[in-house]
Amino acid sequence: MNWAQAITDYQVFLKIEKGLAKNSIESYIRDVKKLYSYLEEHKIPISPFEIDDLTVQEFIYDASKKINARSQARLISGLRNFFSYMIFENYRKTNPTDLIESPKIGRKLPDTLSTQEIDQIIAQIDLSTPEGERNRTILETLYSCGLRISELTGLNISDLFFDEGFIRVIGKGNKQRYVPINEETIKFINLYIDHIRSKIKVQKRFEDTLFLNRRGKNISRNMIFMVIKDLVNKAGIHKNVSPHTFRHSFATHLLENGADLRAIQQMLGHESITTTEIYMHLDKSFLKEVVEKYHPRKNN
Repeated sequence: MNWAQAITDYQVFLKIEKGLAKNSIESYIRDVKKLYSYLEEHKIPISPFEIDDLTVQEFIYDASKKINARSQARLISGLRNFFSYMIFENYRKTNPTDLIESPKIGRKLPDTLSTQEIDQIIAQIDLSTPEGERNRTILETLYSCGLRISELTGLNISDLFFDEGFIRVIGKGNKQRYVPINEETIKFINLYIDHIRSKIKVQKRFEDTLFLNRRGKNISRNMIFMVIKDLVNKAGIHKNVSPHTFRHSFATHLLENGADLRAIQQMLGHESITTTEIYMHLDKSFLKEVVEKYHPRKNN
């Protein structure tokens, strides 16, 4: 088996066996292709069965000159997963990345928006246009349900269970979860469906897609990024704001208002509670208030 065949088989494994999303698969494959390109560039005729830890270390060292520590850690992790797959399929007995240490990187806390800042951003939308009404609905849904951008663009009308107060979300690895949705957001979505979406000529294959562009196809991730960037600039907010910021803000605001971390984990669709714990970056004044209010030895 050569590198091209190994990469193709690995791609099938990630899709069929692991059930990963398209973007995740592309990221994993990109890591392996970088190693393969390095071997070709340096004329190192070695197969994925035979490559040793020294060769992989030399590749990582070469790559580290061009990428930051976080990207380097991501590359090592991607290669480690590839060689673990090779072992799983009995193509190899050892993983050449086992002795390679990832660089120490700090855990970056995400930017969040206050409820006032979210209102300020939404207030910049021109509601006199159909696109404005749609964009308000998109931002309200992103924030109130804590969705990933891919989950929002993948929402279908058949995923809306408004009588029960839930929407069905297809998350990472095609895992399905049900997320509560509030009455205000339900109102915005119904208005969008009845007065905006109903006037769009929907293209084939997009009849069930909730959020459409003017051409009747699903709205792209890039378009939502650009809409948010424009609104943030107009609002005069100097933070690194992306669609994911609304998800971070959703989780943080729930936590600040007393929601259980396990409940937040379920709503966000995190496989591990440790991922959810990043939202514990509450300011000291809030933590002080919690201790003063709930500590069993507080003064009565």
